[in-house]
Amino acid sequence: MRWLESRQGELLPVEYFHVVFTLPERVARVAFYNQQAVYGILFRAAAETLLTIARDPRHLGAEIGFFGILHTWGQNLLHHPHVHFVVPGGGIGPGGKWVRCLPGFFLPVRVLSRLFRRLVLEALEKAFLKNQLRFFGEIEKLRDVAAFRDFLEPVSKAEWVVYAKKPFGGARTALQYLGRYTHRVALSNDRILGIAQGRVTFQWKDYRGKDRQKSRTMTLDAEEFIRRFLMHTLPPGFQRIRYFGLMANRHRKENLARCRQLLTGPAGELLPSVVQCQALRRILSEVKPRRCPRCRSGLLITIPLPPDTS
Repeated sequence: MRWLESRQGELLPVEYFHVVFTLPERVARVAFYNQQAVYGILFRAAAETLLTIARDPRHLGAEIGFFGILHTWGQNLLHHPHVHFVVPGGGIGPGGKWVRCLPGFFLPVRVLSRLFRRLVLEALEKAFLKNQLRFFGEIEKLRDVAAFRDFLEPVSKAEWVVYAKKPFGGARTALQYLGRYTHRVALSNDRILGIAQGRVTFQWKDYRGKDRQKSRTMTLDAEEFIRRFLMHTLPPGFQRIRYFGLMANRHRKENLARCRQLLTGPAGELLPSVVQCQALRRILSEVKPRRCPRCRSGLLITIPLPPDTS
């Protein structure tokens, strides 16, 4: 896949982390009827959270870059909006030097979670007051500002889910995982096990249960299967893959070249300077090498004998 090849060509020689930001169920309900607005809020709030916490000198103290992909589904095809980010483990510090994160640790998830929560709720409030949100069906009553605020009150005190962990197998593994979903929606063909008598059976995993890696099967009426599948069709023109920070589209090439230079250093920096070479030459010229007393030409090398233990 061309997209995957391009991203692999941009990998830096550092640890990479897989970071996921998920909207809680109540906010997801609002998002279902306001996809353009709320999915945009999800992207912007999650990206701003990463950039802000990474800049904080108490954490990383550096400018970072990353890209993210929006997913709106869970394994059971129900609505579950979240964003996957692939983030290099470091960035450019205030002094123009590369700052590495601690081995195996990127940023504290609790700090990320609380800032993300605040930014999303503030953005939802602004969107509501600007009449940018629409309310239908079971959330129609939220048109009233008091009802809207009461509806979001429980999530303003709850811990929001943020996942951050070094991907197993390195950055390429994370890219391959995300690459499967860049141009697909919700369900791949190999998970569909059968279609018979107006019902569809497919494979899924319950990541919220105890046996997270255990494969299960689910059978739905064809109409319900189609309904679940189509709810993940994004608004026209919505960009589900976005780039931020040092990897923002406008300056990505230049920033990546700068990062590689900081990480590897030019070859000239590995050699001694001219001044150092001149000083060493003076020292060597002042020291007269010891000549062999027999041939008077070869250098005399003295090797101490081991002690006599007999």
